[in-house]
Amino acid sequence: MTYLGDKKVVDEVSGWLRVFEDGSVDRSWTGPPELEFIVKNVPPHEDYIDGVALRDVTINSNSGLSMRIYLPEIISNEKAKLPVILHFHGGGFCISQADWYMYYAFYTRLARKALSIVVSVRLRLAPEHRLPAACDDGYNALLWLRSLARGVSNEPWLEAHADFGRVFLIGDSSGGNIVHEVAARAGYEELDPLRIAGCIPIHPGFVRSERTKSELQKQHETPFLTLDMVDKFLGLALPIGSTKDHPITCPMGSDAPPLIGLTMPPLLFVVAQNDLIIDTEMEYYEAMKKAGKDVEFLFNEGMGHSFHLNKVAVDTDPHTGTQTEILFSAITDFIKRH
Repeated sequence: MTYLGDKKVVDEVSGWLRVFEDGSVDRSWTGPPELEFIVKNVPPHEDYIDGVALRDVTINSNSGLSMRIYLPEIISNEKAKLPVILHFHGGGFCISQADWYMYYAFYTRLARKALSIVVSVRLRLAPEHRLPAACDDGYNALLWLRSLARGVSNEPWLEAHADFGRVFLIGDSSGGNIVHEVAARAGYEELDPLRIAGCIPIHPGFVRSERTKSELQKQHETPFLTLDMVDKFLGLALPIGSTKDHPITCPMGSDAPPLIGLTMPPLLFVVAQNDLIIDTEMEYYEAMKKAGKDVEFLFNEGMGHSFHLNKVAVDTDPHTGTQTEILFSAITDFIKRH
C-alpha cells in the first residue's frame, strides 16, 4: 500500500501521475530529473521571441476552455492570411498541457517553418474528466474558430491574420484520436466559411482490447509510451464500463461508425517504425484507405512513439534530428498543398 503524505495512492503511472483514494490527482513530475524541463510551463509572451509570439485566450468562461495561440512573425510586406493549425496535445487523455515546453519547442518551430498560426487547446484531463470530455473540448475549439470566421466572436490576432478557409487539425498520440473524432463530427456540421483543409494524426493512440504483436513484444517501450501507460491511462480515461474497443480509441473497430460513411478531409497519417502500437495504427491506415479516404502516409524510420517531442534526443541524436526535420518538412508540404 502506497501513501503520499497522509493520502493513499490507488493508481500510479510511474513518473507521470498518481491517483488518490479521495479522487484527487497529482501530476508532478517524478521521472528522470534531466527530462523535467520538457514538462515545465512556458509563460506567454506577446512580443516576438525567436520569430513567434504567444497569447493565451479563454473562449468559454463557464467551462474554462482555453487555448494558446502561436503567431509567427511575418517578415514580408505581404498581408496574406495564414493557415491555422488547431492542435490537440497527447498524454493518454490524462496528462500533458498545451503550454509544456516540449510543445512550445515543437510548435514554435512549426509555426515558423510552415508560416502558420498554431492554436493549441488546453484539454480537460481524466480521470477527473473522462472521455469524451477532451474530444468535446477539441470540437468546441473548432466551433469557436467558426464563430470567429463568421464574425460572431472576436480575437484580434486571428481576425487579422488567420485564413479560416485553411484550418488543419493536428494531434500527437491521444491527440491523434481527437483529430479523428473532431473531423468525423465536423463532417455532420455546417462550418462555412471555415473549412477543414486537412488532418494530421501523429502516432495516434489507436488500440484494441486484444493485444497486438507489437504490444506483446514490448521491444519499443520508451518514457513516452509503455504498455503499462497504455493500460492505465485508458483505464482512467475511458467511460466507466468501456473497453479499448470504444470508438474513440478504436475508430476502425466494429463498435465505431463505419469509416466509409464518414466525411473526412485529406489526411497526412504519421507513423514511427518503432512505435509500440504500430500494428493498430497501421490497421486504421489500411481501413481508411479501404473506405476510400484521401490518406497520405509518412513513415519515420527507426523512431519511437512521439520521438519529435523528446527535445534532448532531437538536439543530440543525429538520426532523431534528421527524422524530426523530415516530419516538419512533410507537415509543411502537406499544408502548402492544401
